[in-house]
Amino acid sequence: MNAIFVMLLGLGAMFLGYVFYSKFIAEKIYKLDPNFKTPAHEFEDGVDFVPTNKFVLWGHHFTSVAGAAPIIGPAIAVIWGWVPAFLWVIFGTIFFAGVHDAGAIWASNRNKARSMGSLTGDVVSKRAQTLFMIVIFLVLLMVNAVFATAIAGLLINFPSAVVPVWGAIFVALIIGQIIFRKWMGLGAVSVLGVVALYILIGVGPSVPLTLPDMAMGLSDNAQWILILFGYAAIASLLPVWMLLQPRDYINGLQLFIGLILLYGAVLLLGPDMTAPAFNANTPEGTPSMLPLLFVTIACGAISGFHGLVASGTTSKQLDKETDLRFVGYFGAIGEGSLSLATIIAACAGFATLADWEAVYTSFGQGGVSAFVEGGARIISEGVGLDVGISETLLTVMAVLFAGTTMDTGIRLQRYIFQEWGNIYNISVIQKPLVATILAVGSCLLLAFGAGGADGSGGLAIWPLFGTTNQLLAGLTLMVITVMLVRLGRPMYVTLLPLIFLLIMTVFALIIQLQGFYEKQDYFLFFLDIVVLIAAIWIILEATATLSKVSKENKRNLQR
Repeated sequence: MNAIFVMLLGLGAMFLGYVFYSKFIAEKIYKLDPNFKTPAHEFEDGVDFVPTNKFVLWGHHFTSVAGAAPIIGPAIAVIWGWVPAFLWVIFGTIFFAGVHDAGAIWASNRNKARSMGSLTGDVVSKRAQTLFMIVIFLVLLMVNAVFATAIAGLLINFPSAVVPVWGAIFVALIIGQIIFRKWMGLGAVSVLGVVALYILIGVGPSVPLTLPDMAMGLSDNAQWILILFGYAAIASLLPVWMLLQPRDYINGLQLFIGLILLYGAVLLLGPDMTAPAFNANTPEGTPSMLPLLFVTIACGAISGFHGLVASGTTSKQLDKETDLRFVGYFGAIGEGSLSLATIIAACAGFATLADWEAVYTSFGQGGVSAFVEGGARIISEGVGLDVGISETLLTVMAVLFAGTTMDTGIRLQRYIFQEWGNIYNISVIQKPLVATILAVGSCLLLAFGAGGADGSGGLAIWPLFGTTNQLLAGLTLMVITVMLVRLGRPMYVTLLPLIFLLIMTVFALIIQLQGFYEKQDYFLFFLDIVVLIAAIWIILEATATLSKVSKENKRNLQR
């Protein structure tokens, strides 16, 4: 099948989802109120609580939730064929991710910008809150440790991306000052930021940079990981307007330009989907598509990490409640469009089926490299851009998104430690600097404790990321569902995705449990059991809470 048809069908479906379904959700389910005083105004402090233009906030939210995951997941999942991946991305974006992301912002916004973990204690139970916080911490630990490894690998493999990646930080600092002090309009600032970023991308291949091998006895991978966490720690303590917002905003614009370039090249080149629609000849050892497809593709369909960002940083910057439809739901559409582009790049970016099969030799192959190589070929042949520049552009896109996710992830981990300090009355960890040190320290402990001197220890627990992350999405939907029931509003828009997600997640955890046992990987086997018990426990807690709230509503109606 021609990739043009796949592209138009996917983008068209997501556009209709935003125009019609998100409007229904905003007006009939969440009932957004433009006059509601948001926490950004109520608790404005110039650091975390900052009322923000919805376009700038969309840039922060979208690039924070995107990261490298909507590239990695779909580029791996196409091993089962491009059609299953395509359908899950489209339906997941419209009926799962958009509802989940917007709902998480709404729930937090209506409760003084509290995180989903904190809200669970009031909405469900204190037991569920404890379990939720553990799952949240595990997801953030995985995301931060693994994304640091992924970024380090890309900077090592594509040294032409080093200058634009780090140069983008200085561009963002300048843009942040201009926006905050209102020296220029947003349109002019946008042009300035994007032009500066693309100049850096053009310069990158001419000045490739590498770190000295074994400096201080550390590999280049370990050196990059330490540098990245040092940067993320500083970034997480800075006011959001200074670096986080402008960096995410410029990165969001850069992504859309990159997507326009990639999609435009598809229109001009018209490549065929060389990968099979349904792959009947998967490599030996490839797990069953059902249910693994639904946890392999998380970001790009639905992801629990989005709920952490939505309730952790986004809700603290919401200027008007009605903005959350654009920020949350359209943010999910942006991520879905990136996942769709990834599927096309990974399935139409190879000249022949044999070339594609040479990459997908086992489950887990493909990933960012398939996206970069396939997308660069489409762009190069479609619009005539040099292959090296095309690879640098796509690599920078992936690295910048992973980097902004790390920025937000460390900040969120800092919030988690501070919330634990509040819950258990431990004043010392309520301090931002102490909480940040604990957040970065836990990530480095995993990175170097499980990975040795190479610092790649985050990969040790990464096989459980998909299931743990989707469990977190289910927990967020559970909290939103209980809130809707208490308000007497229709709950099916969140309950149906919740049921589907929990079934697939528990199913996947059981399958993975068997796999870990057969491989004698007892560490992951034990961790899988912990997550599985947490999942079942929280399902029971949620069921009991929903039943209780439903009975209370019936009694109130009878009075």
